[in-house]
Parts: sequence; C-alpha cells; structure tokens
Amino acid sequence: MMQLSLSIDSSLLVRDVAGDYRPANADEVLQAARRVLAGQMRGCEALTSPQVVRDFLRVKLGALEHEVFAVIHLDAQNRVIDYVEMFRGTVSQTSVYPREVVKEALARNSAALLLVHNHPSGVAEPSRADELLTQTLKSALALVDVRVLDHLIVAGSAILSFAERGLL
Repeated sequence: MMQLSLSIDSSLLVRDVAGDYRPANADEVLQAARRVLAGQMRGCEALTSPQVVRDFLRVKLGALEHEVFAVIHLDAQNRVIDYVEMFRGTVSQTSVYPREVVKEALARNSAALLLVHNHPSGVAEPSRADELLTQTLKSALALVDVRVLDHLIVAGSAILSFAERGLL
C-alpha cells in the first residue's frame, strides 16, 4: 500500500495503470474539470445559469494560444444539445464559414445557438469583423429558423457577451 506524505494530502490524486495513486498533473486536473463542466451543460435544464456557461468556456477556451470558433447547440427549451469547436485559427484570427454553421445546426436539429470564440490576446473587445460575422450568421441561421441567443468572446478569464452589450 502506498504511503501519502503530508505534502500531497491536499493534492488531487489519480490512479495509474498499476493501481497506485499519484498526484494529478495540471493537464489531468484541467481535463477532469472540462468533463465535469461539459456534463453540467449537456442535457441540463434550460440554461438558467449563465455562470455555468461562462465557467465552462473559461476552462475550455480561456488558456488557448490560438483562436477557436465554437457553437453551443440548444433545443427549443434552451437545453444543451452539444458543444462543437468548428474552426481553428491562428493567434489573431479564424476563418468562419456560415454555410458550415448552418449545416451543423440543421444536423443537430438546433432551435438556437450560442456562438463562441476566444481572443488569445486577452482583450475581450469585439472587432468590427466579429460584429459583421455575428450579423451574417444571425441572418443565415434565421433563414432556417435557428435563433442566435448570444455571441461570447472569451479572453482569459474575461468573457464579453454581445447580448449584454446590445450588439445582437
């Protein structure tokens, strides 16, 4: 039986393939946090807690060094169907194709979407391109009766909501 020293008593532990426990490394802790937060979101009651969404997005996108554009698909009661990272870009930009976003929404039978992307720069302010993209996606999705509820920009621990800013 493995003896735990006092220095790791407060650490999170993982079991290795031999069945012994060892302190979890940072990546293992973050992966576990992502699984827990994704579980809280997927199939949950209607999204009555913006904090759950924000916490999930901070963990999922806040520390990335490249841009990612993702979509949270929702049903008619605003329950999460799926979180999909659709496009990956560089440190300062991502190409987003409205046709692909519409195809994904139809494939999942989404009634509404939350658009999400990160700014690795740490500055959450939307660019003019972000605003134009949001309007283009909103218009394209409206043609197939899918509502865009918000567009969130994650910049480290800061998250900007287009809906709260009146930009939607």
